Amino acid sequence: MANLKILVVDDAAFIRDMVRKTLRSRFPGFSVEEAVNGRKAQQLLSKDQYDLVLCDWEMPEMSGIELLAWFRQERKAETPFVMVTSRGDKENVVEAIQAGVTDYIGKPFSRDKLLGKVIKVLSKHHDLKSMEAPSAGVQGVAAGSLDALAAKPAAKPAAKPASLQSPLIQPKPKAAPAAAPIKGKGPAHIRFGDNINQCVIKALSLKQFVLICRTQDGIPAILETVVVDLQQNSSGGEVARINGYVHQLQAAEPNMNSNMVNVTINIVDQDPDKLAYLSKMIAKGTSSAYVPGA
Repeated sequence: MANLKILVVDDAAFIRDMVRKTLRSRFPGFSVEEAVNGRKAQQLLSKDQYDLVLCDWEMPEMSGIELLAWFRQERKAETPFVMVTSRGDKENVVEAIQAGVTDYIGKPFSRDKLLGKVIKVLSKHHDLKSMEAPSAGVQGVAAGSLDALAAKPAAKPAAKPASLQSPLIQPKPKAAPAAAPIKGKGPAHIRFGDNINQCVIKALSLKQFVLICRTQDGIPAILETVVVDLQQNSSGGEVARINGYVHQLQAAEPNMNSNMVNVTINIVDQDPDKLAYLSKMIAKGTSSAYVPGA
């Protein structure tokens, strides 16, 4: 049987590398190619056929939704197209469905969630068991992929409400319980797995965040992918979603019983709009004027 060809489209090299290594570890025969944005992916898709496209939504030059619309219109193909994004709002999901998306996986995502989604989509048309690495097993990951999409904590399995039966609709994560404020330069949420932790920004550059987080709200592991939501000063405003991974964890206080941790996050986004916004934050010390790009 011919090996399957996968195209990974993301402006963050760290994300592309993680996806490629995850797929090849489970399916060594997969041919995985990469594109840094929608424009580069468009060139590859014009020249070759792929069995699956895994595409980020927010990218410079050409967004994922623009690439999807072009692909469905020009190629007239049934090739599975999975949108990978930190946008989980219903209106964005509906827009992707209308453009012809096959499925959806939210950032941040674990390796198991990624494999579960790929297996779910590709197994409809291909015999993946014959392509697996000898030590791999399909059932555990495949069975858990739908629960992961619905953002249900693994420790508390429950039937999904009827309104959330579509694997493309994700409920918003529950906000962390109110607590005494932490001193810092601005508010933020850090999302990882099924967790959301309300933190404050201790330091910020175009390459790194340092957030102060409470241990009781959950702390991500080193090298775990995360999304940092920079909140607006006014309720209902736009939120800047910055993708990254955990570089370092360090106690925030010289106290063995401290419940505060400094979480250093390396930023992987290369979107000019996000970087411009971060530059304004650094200059003004505020997060009150973000307008998200495509």
